[in-house]
Amino acid sequence: MDNVEIVKRAYEAFGRGDLPAILAAFDPQIEWREAEGNPFKPDGKPWIGADAIVQNLFLRLVTEWDGFTITPHTFHGAGDTVIVEARYTGTCKATGKSLDAQVCHLWKLRDGVATHYQQYVDTAQFQRVAGTAEAA
Repeated sequence: MDNVEIVKRAYEAFGRGDLPAILAAFDPQIEWREAEGNPFKPDGKPWIGADAIVQNLFLRLVTEWDGFTITPHTFHGAGDTVIVEARYTGTCKATGKSLDAQVCHLWKLRDGVATHYQQYVDTAQFQRVAGTAEAA
């Protein structure tokens, strides 16, 4: 299976809420970076390993958001790197505001598993929806 197919299957697993299948696509020491300014990890420093990602991100998406969805549109393969153009949608429970944001994910893979992930997203929109934006 090529790297694009591995990443596609991970998004399909996310869409069905299949956590074991998602985690099977990750290297045990995956380095996961949210965009700088993202409400979940504003400093942009990585989480290392699946447990950190599950606790700090996946569980929060389930408990703090209604209908949070990632809809991938285009996958670009470049050897060990896969770039995904997608959209995030969902409603933040705390604010009742809806998110509809363009996003880009950069994945690096080795030996059939993801070793690095980097998110790029409109963090200002994400902050406004989540209620974490500072007043101007």
